[in-house]
Amino acid sequence: MKWLKSLLLAGTLQVLAVTAGHAGADLDHIKQTGVFKIGTEGTYAPFTYHDASGALVGFDVEIGREIAKRLGVKAEFLEGKWDGLIAGIDAKRYDAVINQVGITEARKAKYDFSDPYIASKAVLIVRDDNADIKDFADLKGKKSAQSLTSNFGKLAEKNGAELVGTDGFDQSIQLVLNGRAAATINDSLSFYDFKKHKPDAKVKIVAQEANADYSGVIVRKGDADLVAAINKALTEIKADGTYKKISETYFGQDVSK
Repeated sequence: MKWLKSLLLAGTLQVLAVTAGHAGADLDHIKQTGVFKIGTEGTYAPFTYHDASGALVGFDVEIGREIAKRLGVKAEFLEGKWDGLIAGIDAKRYDAVINQVGITEARKAKYDFSDPYIASKAVLIVRDDNADIKDFADLKGKKSAQSLTSNFGKLAEKNGAELVGTDGFDQSIQLVLNGRAAATINDSLSFYDFKKHKPDAKVKIVAQEANADYSGVIVRKGDADLVAAINKALTEIKADGTYKKISETYFGQDVSK
């Protein structure tokens, strides 16, 4: 029995040693190399995309650069398609993914997340001169321009709307503007981006859902030091006005709330 106790003790100490060795390992590596490697799509405006000069820009890109700055290192972006983007964390291709990754229970079971750095809500959009629709319930019997398989489409249908199928946000807005649909339920951030580029467009938000979808920086499981450092950076970015400046650049307003 004595040898069994010794064996169990040795195993416990080995587990503790491995755990202690891993804690902070990613953050230590980032600081040693001087580079924070970030996975992103590069094709998802206004969050991560290439401008006319070919430079990688976007809300998420700027947030990533600011996080790296506050970690005392440089940001290096590695682009990839969405389908395999998060898997790149497992392959250690990069240290984190910053690409509007929604914080879900399924993802939290396998990865760690920072605190949320942005939230989006479902909003009800109508023409400026529409006085009939003031809330989601007012959609009953009205035409709503929607991607038929989207959650927004399901919400419109739930409220009694007659769906007019579209390929996405831009087409939905155009149908509302030309009167072929009375409304569309869509993403608040997409609407702010649209109004940023077309401030004179005759559309408005009349209602929004109370619940929001939150996005965070996603990293490998188990490095609490890295998560804490990212959270500290995000707090600083919001406190010193940097977040507001980036937000206004890409959305025309502060979306921190």
